[in-house]
Amino acid sequence: MRSTLLPRTAALAGVLFLTACGTGQAGSTAAGPSPSANPCGGQSPSTPAPPPPGPADSEHDGVRITGFGGGNQGCATFEVTHTGSEPFTYTITFDLLSDAGTVLDNTERTVERVAPGRTVPGTLALSDSTVGSRNVSGVRIAKVRSVPADEAPYSHGPCPESGLRVYADDGDAAMGLRVVSVHLENCGTRPYALHGYPEVRLYDEDHAPVDGVRILRDGSSVAGATGADGPALPLTVAPGESAWAGLVWRNTVQAGTPVHAPYARVRVKSGADWVMVVPELDLGTTGKLAVGPWKKREKAPASP
Repeated sequence: MRSTLLPRTAALAGVLFLTACGTGQAGSTAAGPSPSANPCGGQSPSTPAPPPPGPADSEHDGVRITGFGGGNQGCATFEVTHTGSEPFTYTITFDLLSDAGTVLDNTERTVERVAPGRTVPGTLALSDSTVGSRNVSGVRIAKVRSVPADEAPYSHGPCPESGLRVYADDGDAAMGLRVVSVHLENCGTRPYALHGYPEVRLYDEDHAPVDGVRILRDGSSVAGATGADGPALPLTVAPGESAWAGLVWRNTVQAGTPVHAPYARVRVKSGADWVMVVPELDLGTTGKLAVGPWKKREKAPASP
């Protein structure tokens, strides 16, 4: 998938509590898609329930929830409006809520290449989540992340023109230590040579450069035994093979203002295309991020 995602970690906006997909927003006088449009695959909408008390803002960073049909087989409709100057790819994280407002599950939707000035509709099928037989009574937007479409990461799907898929995983966290891997997969037809470290630049939630953070080489500059250490050796990634490099940091908070850099532009080597990944770097007040060397990803042994 294209991820960006695939993220504002603490922001929880856009709560919708209704019982009919294709109705208006809770607490809003603006109507959403009409029931006759059947935006959720032809299911029959029912009568909407009264909206809950309190704020009912269902817009967040250009994304707006436009309708909801409850139950574990229901759906939600939304739309993405892009006001930038170049196409962006959006990844939206939705929270699925119980009657009591607790989170039953969360799920993502990616909307690719939204052109400037365009509004693109989308649908979220609740059956795609892991809620099972539990009833979903509300949907809210938990997080929105967006990256330039020409720099969006790929983890699967058609092979890019470059012949490379570059993306970041969700990482590991333990006792304040964070490790996220940047992956390079050669899905093309030619070998790809690497030697050294990926180049990394950090950006905040508004896509502005983050200053004052030292980018260090070798994961052991922050912590040992992460796998993101050792010498930078020349390697060749053949078609069908992959490599990885680790991003290592701590989220320690002491004196000063904590730094949160959700976005990172990564270039696998000089002259390569930039890719913007979303490692959600909660750097605390440490002021440093360690980048490990490229390493070949060993193939799993074949099953007997």
